[in-house]
Amino acid sequence: MSMYNPPHPGEIIREFCVEPLHINVTEAAKALGVTRKTFSAILNGRAGISPEMALRLSKVFGRTPEGWLRLQLQYDLWNTKQSVDIGNLKRIKAA
Repeated sequence: MSMYNPPHPGEIIREFCVEPLHINVTEAAKALGVTRKTFSAILNGRAGISPEMALRLSKVFGRTPEGWLRLQLQYDLWNTKQSVDIGNLKRIKAA
């Protein structure tokens, strides 16, 4: 079942990881081993979660890497569905 307008993973990181721990972007970026600019781009929805970042998030904040990537996939797929017209495509049937 697909989610309607899922949040960007950065919103989830901010709401459920950064804010409850009362840490700032700089502290979180340092814990993740990335630059403040890189982490800020994710938090602000300008960058997505890569497999490498998923591993880092899993280690620092918990949740499985697959869980972090699933959030990104849901977000990307929903946004792509809004702009790609596949209505005229037809399934290929076996001969």
